[in-house]
Amino acid sequence: MFTIDLTDKVAVVTGGANGIGKAIVDALRHSHAKVAVVDLHPSGRNTERDLFYIQADVSNKENVEKMMEQVINRFGKVDILVNNAGISTMDYLVDIKEEDWDKTMDVNAKGVQLCSQVIAQQMKKQGTSGKMIHIASQAGKNGYRLMGSYVASKHAVIGLTKVMALELAQDQINVNAVCPGIIETSMKHRERVLGGKLRGLDEEAIRQEDASQVPLGRTGTPEDVAYVVMFLASPFSDYMTGQALNITGGMTMN
Repeated sequence: MFTIDLTDKVAVVTGGANGIGKAIVDALRHSHAKVAVVDLHPSGRNTERDLFYIQADVSNKENVEKMMEQVINRFGKVDILVNNAGISTMDYLVDIKEEDWDKTMDVNAKGVQLCSQVIAQQMKKQGTSGKMIHIASQAGKNGYRLMGSYVASKHAVIGLTKVMALELAQDQINVNAVCPGIIETSMKHRERVLGGKLRGLDEEAIRQEDASQVPLGRTGTPEDVAYVVMFLASPFSDYMTGQALNITGGMTMN
C-alpha cells in the first residue's frame, strides 16, 4: 500500500484558515509536513512546532515578501506552495463594478503570481526541487453566468500554471493546478444565496440544480480537493507539470 510521507518538507498554504485551504493544511500535517498557513484572517495560535500562522494579503507584494521572510526564519526553507487564497464576487457582466473586478483579479490572479514569484526565487536559491499547486477551478475552463470576474481570474491561473511549468522545469520545480467543481464551503453557500437573489431563486433550488449537474450524483467536499493536492505535493507526481486536473465528479471532463 502506498502512503504519502512528507516528513521534513515545508509547505506554504495561502487561504489556509478555512474551507479547502484548511482541508489541505490538515492533510499535509497528517503526512508529517511542516505547514505555514497564510491568511488575511488566520484563526490559530502559533503554539505547535509544525504549524505556523501568518497574516498576509497575497495581493500585496510587501506582505508576500514579509511572509516569505517569516517562513524562512521559522522553518529555514520551503518545498511546497499551495496557492489556495481566492474570493468571488457575483453580478451580470454588464453590471460588474470595477472595484469588484479589480479585487477578484488582485487576489485570485495577482496573488498567485506574487506568491509563486517570491517562493520560486527561494526554491531556486535553495537549489532543490519543489512543488507548486494552484487552486484554479472548473470556472477556469468554462463560462458561468454571474461569475465573469471569477471565471476570468481562474482562466488566468491556468494560464500562469502553464507558463510557470515551462519556465521552472529546468529547476525541477513542478507546477500544476487543480480545478475543483462544486465544493461545499462557506464561499459556495454565500454564492448560492447571492446568485439566488440575482436569478430569483432560493438557495435550496440552486443547491438542487448544482447536484443535478454532477454525474457522480453529489457535490464535493474540501477533502476531495485536498487528496488530489496531496498527490501533486508528493513524489508520485514527479513526472507531471503544467497540468490542470479536474475534481468535479465528472461535471467538467476537458
